[in-house]
Amino acid sequence: MSEPSTTPSVAETPVLPDAVTLLPTTEVAEILSIPRTRVHQLIKDGHLLSLRHEGTTCVPADFLDGDVVVKGLAGTITVLRDGGYADEDILRWLFEEDDSLPGTPIASMRAGRHREIKRRAQAMAL
Repeated sequence: MSEPSTTPSVAETPVLPDAVTLLPTTEVAEILSIPRTRVHQLIKDGHLLSLRHEGTTCVPADFLDGDVVVKGLAGTITVLRDGGYADEDILRWLFEEDDSLPGTPIASMRAGRHREIKRRAQAMAL
């Protein structure tokens, strides 16, 4: 596990599988019907995580459910950050296959099992 992160960071190295769709923050802003600066504030506040892709700050498309952020994502990010996980590690975990779910934690959250994922995050953060 990485050292605790004191400030939100933007991953500079590939941390997600190639199959993960990334959206530039401008597109996220359009989908959420908010200014791009508000998307950056959501990232700073830990409601979303971002990474650099081809020189652009992007957010995984799976973090959005229609025109809203996936329910429970912000709380899960907060729990893991408070537990000392760096944003890159949180991104990896959210998109890592887990046979006990099945699927990935983010897929389970999108399917409405956000409480289960938050419980797992709390157990990891202890």
